[in-house]
Amino acid sequence: VPFLKKHIPGNPTVVIEYMDGGGGRKGANHIYHSARPDGLTLGAGSGAIVGLGIMREQGVSYDVDKFIYLGTPDSAQQYLFITHRDASLNNLEKLRSTPNVRIGAQSVGHPIYITGRLFAYLLGMKEPKFVVGFTGPEIDIAIERREADARVNTGDSMIRRNRDWLEKGLVDVHASIEIPKGERHPRFAQVPDLETFAKSDREKKILDMFRAFRLAGQNFFLPPAVPKERAQILVDAMRKTLSDPDFSKEYQKISGEPATPLMPEALEKVIRELPRDAAVVELFNKLAGADPLPTR
Repeated sequence: VPFLKKHIPGNPTVVIEYMDGGGGRKGANHIYHSARPDGLTLGAGSGAIVGLGIMREQGVSYDVDKFIYLGTPDSAQQYLFITHRDASLNNLEKLRSTPNVRIGAQSVGHPIYITGRLFAYLLGMKEPKFVVGFTGPEIDIAIERREADARVNTGDSMIRRNRDWLEKGLVDVHASIEIPKGERHPRFAQVPDLETFAKSDREKKILDMFRAFRLAGQNFFLPPAVPKERAQILVDAMRKTLSDPDFSKEYQKISGEPATPLMPEALEKVIRELPRDAAVVELFNKLAGADPLPTR
């Protein structure tokens, strides 16, 4: 907020208005239908608003293609699929042939749950079991107590929160998802990207869709009908904010992770080029749900 204020001409007061559920479809619906299109109200949502809009999930009444996007400070990420050493799943053959591997996650539909399902599907795991109901740190405890065998985590979180796991060899890292594609985490550069396990164009597109959803990050957006000249003021201000070295320092200080900004035009391009094929959407919905994994 202080950086955005600094870069808007006149340095106006910026107020954060809390809304229960404002980071998802409720907030996006509000900005789309109820916020005055005068440039004085910005939405601050999670990448989920893009995924929910593309999937046309229940309760979505906005058109994801009609928002005016201002960018995101949080786009790049490398997800890892790990198993505990004591699960004796230290290679791909064992991972694929062992039934009922327990994968910990927060809840059905949570991004970490979906990511775990995507790994399990493309790695060809045999009837994995998804154990939900945890917070992120609680999954770590479940792994240590052997109440779960596997989980998805990000490279940065592993280094920050589980450095001893890596240093003591307590986990096996099987695969990663590079977001954006081709951008490898230096600590896990040797880990194969999940796309190398894709067997078809549809499976590659499902990864393209997943990457695009994650690239949308914690995005900022305006209602569709904001006058062009007012929208441009905010687009320029956000671009300056995301490029401000002091903003990057403050972001890392608060979040513990480096900022990975995506500028307004780049974010719009990501959303515009998202795969929309019916078959890909159908497969993604199956992976996000609670039913057994679909057959390949």
